[in-house]
Amino acid sequence: MNSIRVRIGVLGLALLAGFSAPTTGAAAAETAPAPTVEEQRLDKAVPQEILRRSGFDAATAEFARDLGAARSYAQARRVVVREGSALWRRAVDRVQGRGPAGGDLSRDDDRPLYWARLSMTREVRTWEPGFGLSDGQRRALLDALERGSRGQGDIRYPYGGERIEGTKGSKALKRVLVTGFDPFTLDRDIRISNPSGATALALDGTVIETADGPARVETAVFPVRWQDFAGGTSQAFGTGGGTVERTLRPYLKQIDLFTTVSQGRVGRFDIERTNGAWRGGFPDNENLSRTETVPVTDPASQPQWTSTTLPYASIVAANTGRFPVYDNTSVTEIPAGGTDAVVRPDGPTAGSVARAGGGGNYLSNEIAYRATLLRDRLGLHDTLPGGHVHTPVLQFGAGNTDPATGVVTDPEFVRNRVDIVAQVRAIVATAVGAASGS
Repeated sequence: MNSIRVRIGVLGLALLAGFSAPTTGAAAAETAPAPTVEEQRLDKAVPQEILRRSGFDAATAEFARDLGAARSYAQARRVVVREGSALWRRAVDRVQGRGPAGGDLSRDDDRPLYWARLSMTREVRTWEPGFGLSDGQRRALLDALERGSRGQGDIRYPYGGERIEGTKGSKALKRVLVTGFDPFTLDRDIRISNPSGATALALDGTVIETADGPARVETAVFPVRWQDFAGGTSQAFGTGGGTVERTLRPYLKQIDLFTTVSQGRVGRFDIERTNGAWRGGFPDNENLSRTETVPVTDPASQPQWTSTTLPYASIVAANTGRFPVYDNTSVTEIPAGGTDAVVRPDGPTAGSVARAGGGGNYLSNEIAYRATLLRDRLGLHDTLPGGHVHTPVLQFGAGNTDPATGVVTDPEFVRNRVDIVAQVRAIVATAVGAASGS
């Protein structure tokens, strides 16, 4: 995710156990809410073209039919849980070359998943069933659909002690967790793809070879919405706030390495050394802004800064691909006793207040901050390598840069995305090997 510097488990019944049982009758009914800002963009020509050229328009049509046939909340929940997970698997399979492509859009594309998910959430949000559906039940359906279609309930590792044959002989299988993001800044260019989301689809469930043997990668994708990260109730997400901690907490004690990934600067990768506890206000995909300290549980013990434990020096030194990789140590702070924000190229000073981490003060910085804070609060700072990787900005080819006249894809656009994904894979492999001392 482009931070633009300072400006800018198992899913199913257990997931929904905390929600109230379905109720019936007119008293439980509600008027279906209007589509969100994100969902309203679906009616534009570009999203419809992406859905059509990938075959994902058929998936959303099938979902609408199945949801419309539901005659109770329990039936609707089964449809949502099943089809949300199926959408994630379909997107992963398409990117990884399994099954039909569904159209002429290149397989590496992350955008069909994004727009298909919004098509499905809009169906749930505006659905007016023939039975009573409470506000809480609708939010629970949206929550289940979001989590299932983002892979957040599909993270599964083999049992401990698993060994696998690789190029370096039989080795214990390492466990790696990688996260990506949805496309964003869609009002500036609705054609936008996010290479971090494409990476998540490409790596999910794969085994990569590292200097310390094979590593199993599991992934998930996160929304570009402030409220989902904060907790509470979001118009888009329902009751599912605190999404980063809820998704990562069950796995951090099981894995060997994690990295959050987002789109950053033009022409370069950055390994972000430091993350800051500040939201800088850049609008999210709902066109909402937040300028405040990153809201977390137990704010009394909240640090202003967290740091990467990825082996950044080894990653920067390795030949991982065509884009240069930098160890980014810069932050923006208000020094202790001061009032004005200043840039510190070598990291924060003692007692300072965060205004931007190395990755800025948008949601890319925030996911890195939250993930590394969770690592530290679980007592894993010294044992679990983890941090944030910023990819290059995914650019269209020359002559296709005007959103008003350009096309949704071109050969250079595809090449750039494929190369970025391949380099993230190489960075992860390098990190796993270096973290083990190999």
